[in-house]
Amino acid sequence: MPQGMVSANGIRFAYLEEGPPDGPLALCLHGFPDTAHTWRFLLPALAEAGFRAVAPWTRGYAPTEVPADGRYQTGALATDANALHEALGGDDRAVLVGHDWGAMTSYAAAAHQPGRWRRGVTMGVPPFGAVAAGFLTYAQLKRSFYIFVFQTPFAEPAVAADDLAFVERLWEDWSPGFDGTHDLAHVKESLRDPASLSAAIAYYRAMFDPSTHDPEYAEAQAAASAVPPQPFLYLHGKNDGALGIETVTDPLAFLSPGSRYLEIEDAGHFLHLEQPKVVGDLVLEFLTA
Repeated sequence: MPQGMVSANGIRFAYLEEGPPDGPLALCLHGFPDTAHTWRFLLPALAEAGFRAVAPWTRGYAPTEVPADGRYQTGALATDANALHEALGGDDRAVLVGHDWGAMTSYAAAAHQPGRWRRGVTMGVPPFGAVAAGFLTYAQLKRSFYIFVFQTPFAEPAVAADDLAFVERLWEDWSPGFDGTHDLAHVKESLRDPASLSAAIAYYRAMFDPSTHDPEYAEAQAAASAVPPQPFLYLHGKNDGALGIETVTDPLAFLSPGSRYLEIEDAGHFLHLEQPKVVGDLVLEFLTA
């Protein structure tokens, strides 16, 4: 897939692209620990449907720049997404697709500047209200141990050790039985530089440390807890080892009318890679409605 570079919100973003230049923009946002290559099945499918499908490496993930402002709050990520819409020539036909952190970014970007986005698809992380209670169960806290490790100074050396073996184990736990070798090679390439690894971990530190937030992103940050006005399709793998399916409580209560929620059989956290045909068909059906 062709790779490009674009400046948005003061950062040079690298991205993969498929589809006609004049097609409606489909901005596809990856999560942790992942890269733009995670959309290798969906980008061609979107392109065939007429979309200009663009998947950036998000802030800090090489070859995208580590941001000079050092900000990783959700509001900064949402501002990036809306700035990419502008820089890539998006219009009111544009759609968002997000997995994991990309899902959280998509909710906030769509709520902050709704005129930019017609519809959205998210996977792996529902709106916060749909997991608020379930997150505090013993089972989910155990799955989420890495979030708490990332609040400590031990995070970088622990994750970097033995050629990022920590990342391999997360993929094994989160999508049981899935061979992520191809994707992990790209992830390691992206995060091997200590600055990029620290950036990826900083996303999680910003969740719990408001002192790392920039007031410039206050409006976008507030939008992260709002209900986006556009219809969203939310997909969750039934075997998700990162966020257990039992913790997901009625996502539609936190999404606008016209939204849908579907659970994907025989899929874990990286459902779009484990069941690319099933997920791809659902995404296209929803986005072309």
